[in-house]
Amino acid sequence: MEYSSKLKELLESTFTEKASDLHISVGHPPILRIGGRLMPLVKMKKISAEDARGFAFELMTEEQQQKFLQDKEIDFSYSFRGKIRFRVNVFFQRKNISSALRLISSKIKTIQELNLPPILHEFIRHYQGFVLITGSSSQGKSTTLAALVDEINHLRACHIITIEDPIEYLFEDDRSIIDQRELYRDTLSFAKALKSTFRQDPDVIMVGEMRDPETISTAITAAETGHLVLATLHTNSAAQTIDRIVDVFPGSQQAQIRSQLSGSLLGVVSQRLLPRIKGGLIPACEVMINTPAIANLIRENKIYEIPMVIETSAEMGMISLDRYLANLIRAKEVDLETALIYSLNPTELRNLVRR
Repeated sequence: MEYSSKLKELLESTFTEKASDLHISVGHPPILRIGGRLMPLVKMKKISAEDARGFAFELMTEEQQQKFLQDKEIDFSYSFRGKIRFRVNVFFQRKNISSALRLISSKIKTIQELNLPPILHEFIRHYQGFVLITGSSSQGKSTTLAALVDEINHLRACHIITIEDPIEYLFEDDRSIIDQRELYRDTLSFAKALKSTFRQDPDVIMVGEMRDPETISTAITAAETGHLVLATLHTNSAAQTIDRIVDVFPGSQQAQIRSQLSGSLLGVVSQRLLPRIKGGLIPACEVMINTPAIANLIRENKIYEIPMVIETSAEMGMISLDRYLANLIRAKEVDLETALIYSLNPTELRNLVRR
């Protein structure tokens, strides 16, 4: 079978249908995710094991194919017709091959266009510090990071280095110089690339993902030593983020990490994407700003008190997830049933909506 023409048809459909993802899995027709919902392309035949392998290998270079067969999974970016980009993950499941392709917008949207909290503008006006964008997989963290980096690019002249796996959005230099490094193609690890930045004269460093203690420690040090560091973490709240960062270190180092974090952290934005009533997706965010009160709680290991400080610090720009969800309900952007699914405290959300 000639997979090239069929693959082009699938990629074109993903783009024209405004899908966020394309799934190719044995025993199913190709499946698009549109507005958060999976939509099988029922007019197409089910994917066979041979089809799945053919599509996957059509996406990969020979080098990537060898790496995939060795590691059993691989992440990479794929450019289609020079203007449409996908982030691709190919993996084995039950001895068959599956592929998940995430469509990457060619246009980097602004903070306003993404319906993100305006306080994010303030984070990137700093020249030094640590900003964390958190959330589970597929909740728009990379898109938010891209918006922040691109705003800095248009705002001031500086040297920006990104470390990504894989490179998703392609930036066009405006006032800044932007060097984008891709894991395994341009560097061997996040930690190694991050350490190298100290010799590359950056002003801003974007770390696609903090996966290990060495990367986290180096990122915090970079934020302490005169750099603005933007990074992501797979956590669901600001308090959980602080706990996760501290807990990856042995007990003997945790007090030092809390002290460093309390001094270098600018803020944490925890986000998730909700289906809108009128279609599409909209972010709901928890925003924590590292005020003296928050910094003191981090130093003293009273992380459990952070949610209360967020809830009572609205005048400083902070907002809890449940209050953000309640605002979306009042604005008729999302319905209560949807918001309750994403809430960390459904009872509190119901109370906020009733007020």
